[in-house]
Amino acid sequence: MYFEIDSSSPIYLQIIKNIKRRIIIGELMPGDEIPSRREMASSLKVNLNTVQKAYKEMGDMELITTFGNHQSRITSNPEIIASLKAEMVNESLEKFIKDMKSINVEKEEIIKLIERFYD
Repeated sequence: MYFEIDSSSPIYLQIIKNIKRRIIIGELMPGDEIPSRREMASSLKVNLNTVQKAYKEMGDMELITTFGNHQSRITSNPEIIASLKAEMVNESLEKFIKDMKSINVEKEEIIKLIERFYD
C-alpha cells in the first residue's frame, strides 16, 4: 500500500487519512487485511514507530481491528464506515468555505461555481 508522503502534516496522520480515503472510495472493504506495520513502514520508507502510532490511533478509533498476531483488518462496523464519509465531506467543505471566505467570494457565487463545475 503505497502513497506519496508530503510535509503538509505528520506522517502518521497522512497514513490514517489515506486508509480512510481508500475505505470511502471502496478500495478497502470491511474485513480486508491491511499491510503489517513493518510492511507499511518499508513501503513508505518511514520509521516503524510512525506506522505503529497510526495503527494504534486507527485501532482506538475502531477503524481497524487486530487480534493477537494476525494482520489488522478494516472494521466491519457499518456505522463507523458510514461516519467516515460524513467526516471527510465535512472537513473538505469546511476548508473550501474557509478558503472562499478568505478571498471574499459570496455564498451565491460559490453555489453557482459548484453547480457549473460539478456538472
